[in-house]
Amino acid sequence: MPSADSKAAGLTYFSNESEFSDRSALSESEIAECTALMEALRQWHEAERDLAEASRRYMQLNDSDMRTIRLLIRAQRQGLVVTPKDIAAAVGISSASTTKLIDRLVAGGHLIRVPHPHDRRTTSVEVIEETAQAAHEAVGRQHARRFDVIAALNSRERQTVLRFLSAMTEADRPQGLLADDADGRPGEHRA
Repeated sequence: MPSADSKAAGLTYFSNESEFSDRSALSESEIAECTALMEALRQWHEAERDLAEASRRYMQLNDSDMRTIRLLIRAQRQGLVVTPKDIAAAVGISSASTTKLIDRLVAGGHLIRVPHPHDRRTTSVEVIEETAQAAHEAVGRQHARRFDVIAALNSRERQTVLRFLSAMTEADRPQGLLADDADGRPGEHRA
């Protein structure tokens, strides 16, 4: 179903025609179903983006901050020790940016640095209980709602959705001109 903005403009996001995919084996109604599913995915992505933004506003943190806090909460629940190097790798930022991120979150009262239990050359990082509880309230309830939607499906439906989402994940990996080479530069005509 088109969003309010596209309805007002009389526009649809997806077309039933494409020069990039062969649709000759599909009936008009099958093409319409595929287009409706693409639109549903777009709307879900939009809702997910809105939810992430609302969570960041609620927590008064940016995306990297939120990713770090979620990482630390999961790690602490599993009894794992997280170092700044672990955060850099998981969040995908440089060590200098990680230091600034940790400094900012420590100054904001969200994290603490503690001695590493096995390596005196480094520290580990932990999220404080108040921040973990706020994240739990904000994000945890949303994850529970998602889980409830999945749990309402039968086993066969879940397997179908899982195959579909796995295939969509693979289809959305950058390819060709969008793919980066080993040096991070745009790729050249790779498939």
